[in-house]
Amino acid sequence: MTKTTIATLADHKAAMNRWRVIDAAGQIRGRLAVKIAEILMGKDRPNYTAHVLMGDGVIVVNAGQVKVSGNKASKDEHTYYTGFPGGLRHVKLAEHLQDNPVEVLQLAVRRMLPKNRLGAQMMKRLKVYRDSTHPHVAQKPEATKVSTK
Repeated sequence: MTKTTIATLADHKAAMNRWRVIDAAGQIRGRLAVKIAEILMGKDRPNYTAHVLMGDGVIVVNAGQVKVSGNKASKDEHTYYTGFPGGLRHVKLAEHLQDNPVEVLQLAVRRMLPKNRLGAQMMKRLKVYRDSTHPHVAQKPEATKVSTK
């Protein structure tokens, strides 16, 4: 007989104190975003519960060295609206990666999370930095090896 496990309040509190560091140097953007989203949602835990925030916090370093596969850099466009009339803007992925690689990785992860309040709470637990330094030493993050190749 199988039993369903449901996360308790104690499990939730334990997950809120756990942080992981992921090195994005040389990783592929989409595959890395999938791994980060799984960790934020808590799908890598045996007591995953969809309606409870069970995921660990994630600190991503070296986001400036993330890669894209194929010719996505020249073909893909990020579209945003400035809020003014005629303010629709299109930016090639290569330009966006060069100017703001942190935002590129955050967008990729955010689009893989639930589109509700729980997803917004998960995004608050994602910290992305362009280079290898981060100010979260007090959280005692543990290094996590992510292979996306």
